[in-house]
Amino acid sequence: MIRKLASGEYRLYSRKKNPKTGKRRNLGTFKTRKAAETHEREIQYFKRH
Repeated sequence: MIRKLASGEYRLYSRKKNPKTGKRRNLGTFKTRKAAETHEREIQYFKRH
């Protein structure tokens, strides 16, 4: 899940909420949306291999 921040950067959040905090985990901040999408794809690949 990618959200645009007030600073103009994009932050990648986990898809599921963290049961302990009830919030989504921050998986990194990126300058462009394309960079965030690429990293999200890398994470999904890594989770299954």
